[in-house]
Order: sequence, then structure tokens, then C-alpha cells
Amino acid sequence: MTRGSRFLALLMAVLLLAGCGGAATQTSPAGSGSQGSSASSGTSASAGSATSDGANLPDVIEIGVITALTGSEAKFGEAHKRGYEIALEEINAAGGVLGRPLKLIIEDDASKPENAISAAEKLATQTNVPLILGSYSSAATLPAAQTATKYQVPFIVPTAAADNITEFGSKYVFRINSPSSEYASTAISFLMDQVKPKTLAIIYENTNFGTSTAEPARKLAEEAGIEVVAFEGYAKGAPDFKPLISAVKSKNPDAVLFVSYLLDATLLMRQARELDFNPKVYIGAGAGFSTPEFVREEGAGKDAEYTFSATLWTTDVTWKGAAEFAAKFQERYGVEPAYHSAETHAALYLVKDVLERAGSLDRQAVRDALAATDMGPDATIFGPMKFDEKGQNAHPMLVTQVQNGNYVTVWPREYAAADPILPTPTWSERK
Repeated sequence: MTRGSRFLALLMAVLLLAGCGGAATQTSPAGSGSQGSSASSGTSASAGSATSDGANLPDVIEIGVITALTGSEAKFGEAHKRGYEIALEEINAAGGVLGRPLKLIIEDDASKPENAISAAEKLATQTNVPLILGSYSSAATLPAAQTATKYQVPFIVPTAAADNITEFGSKYVFRINSPSSEYASTAISFLMDQVKPKTLAIIYENTNFGTSTAEPARKLAEEAGIEVVAFEGYAKGAPDFKPLISAVKSKNPDAVLFVSYLLDATLLMRQARELDFNPKVYIGAGAGFSTPEFVREEGAGKDAEYTFSATLWTTDVTWKGAAEFAAKFQERYGVEPAYHSAETHAALYLVKDVLERAGSLDRQAVRDALAATDMGPDATIFGPMKFDEKGQNAHPMLVTQVQNGNYVTVWPREYAAADPILPTPTWSERK
């Protein structure tokens, strides 16, 4: 071989090796824990990239979740987790998403807002998750959503209801459940339609969720011609409500609206019985008044009987798959599901729909797909999903009553499984 031929062969080999090296360069797989510059920046590049046919996708698609597995709201976090677990198994058994199985990266916020912030930051900067789901309470969800927005990570809200979560101008926050103001509107509409009270007492916890529900309720009641004779806030987790209930009882309201989580809802009803407080109706704004534990002996038990509650989902609602989900949940966990479990089940199916439409794990592409969501009433067990310019889904609300120890849908009439029992029997009239 001549010197010129050897030089030409060497040049061709160098060019071939350079081309192979370029083709082998790939992004880090999702959830690899890499702390490289793209992951720490929190931009859409941190989620890696993929094509609509699944090329360049990691072997497993990881999804970030924040919820309360410990702390005062652990029961709700448990409900979240159970809804996710059932949906995850169903989705993966059906082939996953974009040909890959899903995996949940769950961060426990321990029922504390500061932990929710840390969890959102960790998921945004130390993982490649394309989006984050969470958390339970409004107090934890608002700062977590703000943190996700800071890093431009799409954030799906399955449960938290405070109106301000979708009102701080984020393009990355999408809520599937109704806001607090809708709980208030539903409760007042039900009272006007079925009870027609002249007076109302509102008892609420001094939290983001509590005040964002109680204030609209007071305004709507007054606009409807109902006199609000008591508007009483309390510190969450108070050890004794008897002084508060006694003060409200002295006003003799026709109806009482509670905005309370589970532990407070339980104690409020027990002490209402002890003080023989007998308004025509007790109604809760979801939360503690809509959980399976509330009607069991460890909750209010018999004291929960006849209470009403605004709610987002029931086991007897007519949305496709709801009854089957309830049966599966009951068989697995031995209790009926609360709406919190239905929300997270539906939220994961929303994730499936969004990622498949995005055809990518790129965070900006996922955000755009979320904004374009238009899922019909049979798409999830939680009903239709379509977000407005603020990222809020228009979800229909229901009212339940505890009858014979079970939640029964009683309003609106088109969704009702039974008629409401009114007025509420006095404590002395009950068995």
C-alpha cells in the first residue's frame, strides 16, 4: 500500500469512529438520579426526550407523586396511594404508556407544607419525571405547585381544593377536582332546594381550605336570603369543641355547615350529640365528612348518621367504571373508597392520556398536552376532564347523606340513588 493509500484509509477510519461516537450519545434515563446540569436546571430538557413511536424512552417511565403518608393527614394520603396502586396495575397490565410500564416515585410530605416544597424541588431537580402529582391538603399543595411552576414542571392537583391553587398565574398547574368555592356553592344550592333554611351557622377550620370554603359559603348564603347567625373559625385539631358548639347552639340555626377534616369532623359530631344540638340539617363541605372512616366506629360512627356532605364522587355514581372500581377497592382493602382514591385513580389515567398525546417525556410538550386535554365522561371513573385557561377542570358536584351507615347520593336529582331524609331526626329520636 502506498503512503497516500495508507493516509486515505486512516482518514476514513477516523471519520467512521467519530460518526459512531455521535450516534451513541443519549440522554439519561428517567429517574436515574443524575445531578447533571440539565436535571438541576429544572427546565423541560431535564425530562429527556422521546418520539411518538417510543424511541429513546427509558425502560420505565417514572412519575412524581407527593402525598401525606404520615402526619395528621395520613389517612387521606393512604387513600391517595390506594387509588394510584389500582390504576398503576391496570395501566401496566394493559401495556403501559408509550410501550413502557409506569412507576411512581412517591414523596411523603408528612402533612407539612415545608416538606411538600422540598419534595417538589427534589422531584423537579433530582429526577427526570415529566410531571408531578400532588399533594392532599391545600396548605401543602399550593407551595408545592408554586415550586413546580418555578422549575417549569407540569403539576396535576388531584384533591386539594383551595381556589388560590389555580389563581396565582401558573401555566403548569392543572386541577381535576372542583375548587373550594364549588363545595360552598353546592352546599348552599342543596340547602335552598331541599331545606330552605332561614338561618345558617358556618363552622370552619382556620386553614387555606377552611377559609376558602367558608367565606364563599357565607357570601352565597346571604345572597340567597339566608341569615348567617354564626361564622366561627377554629384551630385545626382543637381538643374540645364544646364551648364553640354551645355558642352556636344558642343562635338556634336551622342548618349548620362544617368545613373540617376527619379528626375534627368526628369530634364535632360526637360533641354535638353530647350537647343535644338539633338543627334541621348538618352538612359538611367534603373532606372529613366524606371519608369511609367518618362513618365507622373509629370515626363518628352512629353520630355520623343523617349528615349530608358535598362531595366529588360516590360509589353509586353513574360514571363508567365507578362501580367496578369500588368493588375492586372493597375486595382489596376491605373498605369502600372515598372520593380521594377515585381522584388519584383518574389522575393516573389522565397522565396516561397526556403522555400518549404528547408522544414525549419533554416537560413542555407534556404541559401543552395537558392544556389541550378533552376527555369525555366515560374516559375516567371521575367523569370528564377539560381544563380552562387557569388549569381548572369543570367537575360536577354531588351531595351525599349517611343512611344506615352508608354514603348515599341524594342530590342533584339526576344522580340521586335515594331521597334525602329531612328534617334530621333529633338525637333523642334516634335509636
